[in-house]
Amino acid sequence: MTVSVSREDLAGTRHRVKIRQHSFTVDTSVAGGGNDEGPSPHDLYDASLASCKALTVLLYAKRKGMPLENIEVQVERDDSQERQGTYKLKAVLHLSGALDDAQRAELLRVAGKCPVHRLMTEVKTEVETVLA
Repeated sequence: MTVSVSREDLAGTRHRVKIRQHSFTVDTSVAGGGNDEGPSPHDLYDASLASCKALTVLLYAKRKGMPLENIEVQVERDDSQERQGTYKLKAVLHLSGALDDAQRAELLRVAGKCPVHRLMTEVKTEVETVLA
């Protein structure tokens, strides 16, 4: 699979991301030198964790027949030490439905094993950047 990003605004910093048949705008904040016309790359990184946790928990609950009605995942970012090598994310799960304490604990455990969480914490990622 290929993800492509191309400049959309020659006077600004807005770019267009294309993934399969999906397309959306990215930018950087005004403080970061952009026009805040879309999420920043850091926002997308954080959102990938939140969305992976939400989908993983939902699919697991469905498969196990758990009465999960809704899930919301909020990710709080602390990037104050990023330049020193630490980027902190805190994921807060809001679960609704007639779940007992054991089911809630199981869903929390499953959220901690979502594929993106594991990529961020357990897998060595190698990135090669080349010119076309």
